[in-house]
Amino acid sequence: MDLNYNDPKVKQVIEVYQSFWAINKTTAKLTKKNAENFGLSLQQLSILNTLLAFPELTQQELADRLISAKSTISAGVDKLVEMGLVERGFSEEDRIEVKLKLTSKGEDVSKKSSKNSISYKAMLFALDKMPREDIQSLLRIQNELLNHLIESGF
Repeated sequence: MDLNYNDPKVKQVIEVYQSFWAINKTTAKLTKKNAENFGLSLQQLSILNTLLAFPELTQQELADRLISAKSTISAGVDKLVEMGLVERGFSEEDRIEVKLKLTSKGEDVSKKSSKNSISYKAMLFALDKMPREDIQSLLRIQNELLNHLIESGF
C-alpha cells in the first residue's frame, strides 16, 4: 500500500506520530536526567520503578510491561543485581520460575527517584492544567489506539 502524502488522513497520521514522538522525547529526556542523578540508565530506572509497582515479576513479564526484548531487559537486570538493587528468587508456586524483586536498597532508590522525579513533577504540572475528564478521555483514546495497532497485525 503506497501512501499518498496529500491525503488528509495520511497527514493526520503524521501529525499523531509527531505528537507522540514529541511527548515521548520530552518525558524520556526528563526521566533520563532523573535516572542519571542516581547513577542509573533510563532502562534501569524503568526496571526499578516497574518492580516497585509490580513486585515479583518474571523477566518475561517485566519485558512485556516495558515493551522491550527479554534479552535487553536481562542485561539491565544483571547490572541491577550486581549493584544490589534487584534480586532473583524462585517462585513459591513454581520452583522453576525465577521472580525478580527489589532489595531494600532498590526499593529506596526507586522511591527516592519517584519522589524527586523531574518527569513526574512536569507531568503533574501539565495534567493539573487539564480537566479530569480530558485526562480520562486521553487515557481511553490512547488505550483504544494501542489495541487497534495491535489488532492491525502489521
